[in-house]
Amino acid sequence: MLVFPSEIGQNKKLIRQLCKEKRQELFLSGESDSISKLITENILNSEIFKNSKHVMLFYPLKDEINLLELLKCQDKVFYFPKCEGKNLLVCPNSNEFKNNKYSIPEPISEPIKNLEILDIVFTPALCVDENFYRLGYGGGYYDRFFAQRDLRAKKIVPISEKFICKNLVHEKFDLPCDGIVSEFKFL
Repeated sequence: MLVFPSEIGQNKKLIRQLCKEKRQELFLSGESDSISKLITENILNSEIFKNSKHVMLFYPLKDEINLLELLKCQDKVFYFPKCEGKNLLVCPNSNEFKNNKYSIPEPISEPIKNLEILDIVFTPALCVDENFYRLGYGGGYYDRFFAQRDLRAKKIVPISEKFICKNLVHEKFDLPCDGIVSEFKFL
């Protein structure tokens, strides 16, 4: 479990910095590949994934959890996020991506209008607490996306056990996810 040094307290900026450094260490050690594989296996074995048809992934940055192996599941329809202004749009997987202004690959397909079809939204995070509040990169894209009324999907954070903490500070606009999947378990 992730424990923050007392000098960091609940300062989101400092927590982000610490998590990025720890994640970079995992990446450089080669551990992040094996963690991604274990998390993917836990997802494949979960009832929620088995019973889902429409699944939103995220395109991983070099040191993020990589769920792209799930694309091999031919009984699912996959989607990826696309940033437009301050909004997060949902686009069908087209297997063609173009980097956005943050150098994150985004699908070139047109966004869907009906968010009700989504069953699961796998959500990136730097860390997450036991109450399913996540700390993202600070842009608020996913929190604004989660606030949409027609989104009924289960929001799941795939993350290493090393980035789960007891309690994160959260503000009124921060919305919790519905679960966490780590290399060891599905909460």
